[in-house]
Amino acid sequence: MSDKPLPARPGAGTLEARLAEILRVDHAGELGAVHIYQGQRAVLGAAKGKERLAAQLEEMEGHEAVHLARFDALLNQHGVRPTMMTPLWRLAGFALGAGTALMGEKAAHACTEAVESVIEKHYAGQVAELSEREPELAAELAKFRDEELAHRDLAVEEGARDAPGYALLSAVIQAGCRTAIRISEKV
Repeated sequence: MSDKPLPARPGAGTLEARLAEILRVDHAGELGAVHIYQGQRAVLGAAKGKERLAAQLEEMEGHEAVHLARFDALLNQHGVRPTMMTPLWRLAGFALGAGTALMGEKAAHACTEAVESVIEKHYAGQVAELSEREPELAAELAKFRDEELAHRDLAVEEGARDAPGYALLSAVIQAGCRTAIRISEKV
């Protein structure tokens, strides 16, 4: 999804179809985020001397779980099916989290920064798009965006940009996130 809000699409049922895309992709994103943190915690959570980091990861995973639960409810409320990519996104999220954690604490933070940077822009575009047509949902998305920004900022403070191969790692993760967004809206 681009950084610019999409114009309203003409025709009957288009608002419902677009809302379904938004709910489906946001559900998928939060599901992926939960699994990224689970993967990171699987590697770093029990590591000696990493108790502070484990607590941070657990707290951020908790935020994502709240977001996911809300999107579960919204999918049910609006009769929208989740993406058919759900099993793959679970696996990919966990693998991304565990893989970056195996690369080290700073790489795990670089993963968080990369993902949350894409998600922040994604949510900002949706907030702008929905602000007049679905103001209550737009307000919820703005709140979620603020929490994602807090995760990103914490990751930067914790040394994300000092990760080995940071620029490449960040670029690959961001490209993957943008691709997953496009796929999850439709599939």
